[in-house]
Amino acid sequence: MTYLLMGYSVIFALIAGYMMILGKRQKQIEKEIKQLEEWNQEI
Repeated sequence: MTYLLMGYSVIFALIAGYMMILGKRQKQIEKEIKQLEEWNQEI
């Protein structure tokens, strides 16, 4: 039963880490889109 708990803990940690990475990427992409929209309005 201990292995099952350890396995679920590892999987949960990996998924949580992946979600954090995706969140950072999304913020970076939103920032770039906002910058492109500002450049487009200047033209």
